[in-house]
Amino acid sequence: MTQHRLGNRRSWLRARAALLLAALGIAACTREAAPAWAGYAEGEPVYAAAAVAGRLSRLAVRGGDMVKEGQLLFQLDDSLERAAGAEAEARARSAAAQARNTEKGRRREELAILEAQLEQAGTQVELARSELQRQQQLLAQGFVQRARVDDAALALRQAEARRSEVAASLRSGKLPARVDERASAEALAAAASQARAQVDWRLAQMSQRATTAGQVIDTYREPGEWIPAGTPVLAVLPASGRKVRFFVPQAQLAAVPPGANVLLSCDGCGEPMAARVSFVSPRPEYTPPVIYSGTQRAKLVVLIEARPLRAEDARRLQPGQPVDVRPAASS
Repeated sequence: MTQHRLGNRRSWLRARAALLLAALGIAACTREAAPAWAGYAEGEPVYAAAAVAGRLSRLAVRGGDMVKEGQLLFQLDDSLERAAGAEAEARARSAAAQARNTEKGRRREELAILEAQLEQAGTQVELARSELQRQQQLLAQGFVQRARVDDAALALRQAEARRSEVAASLRSGKLPARVDERASAEALAAAASQARAQVDWRLAQMSQRATTAGQVIDTYREPGEWIPAGTPVLAVLPASGRKVRFFVPQAQLAAVPPGANVLLSCDGCGEPMAARVSFVSPRPEYTPPVIYSGTQRAKLVVLIEARPLRAEDARRLQPGQPVDVRPAASS
């Protein structure tokens, strides 16, 4: 009797365990799986171009090369610009010298000549004054006529005028140029300096260096070709330019708002990569075929872009590579 009861209890326990496992199985089957969306990697390259035209003389990198910020990418022929730079430099020095010259008076030797002339004019004044006094005495004694005195007075006035003239020339020789002349010379010097700066800028444009670290994904020109201004010579893809584009059904759009974290996984990429949603398109679109009906409304999707949080993860993404995207909470 005891064994019979024990057997019934064991049967009851087995049945209960089976029911519990079945319930767990049903719950697992009915639990909603985490959504996963298909997407692809895309790159936003930085195109290297010169702002001036020229002949490509050197291509320092090739497709696939990794470059650092500031590394030389390509060089245009700058022989003409160097010649123009030398000319502009000479003109700038000449204009600057002329501007400095207007700030000075005459040379020391020229001033010495004027000083000697002034001394000579002073001597002539003294001689003319002495002669006038002598003629006046002779007139008073009745030995000469009045005309001789007048002639002596005139000679004195001429000597004094000559002395004043030389003195004025000496003072003028010590002064700088007039204000307007100095302003004109300074303006010409400034214009020559700006012309030199323009040539320097054009010369600097002949050598283009990487503005960011990244990978050279393509080159479009070869040495010897003429490159028009603004035409890209090559493209560099930085880590910050790698992103993932994927499409999310409108019913699941709330799971990936702007700024949401997601996980990216792809074949050969290793561990999933953490990324953040950087763009959500404001315009939904229909997956083909485009049929505006109630049954096709489930195919309405929204374009979303996400960028990896770490640069080393971004470098694992190759443009065009298929990528699976899941909410970060599902990890």
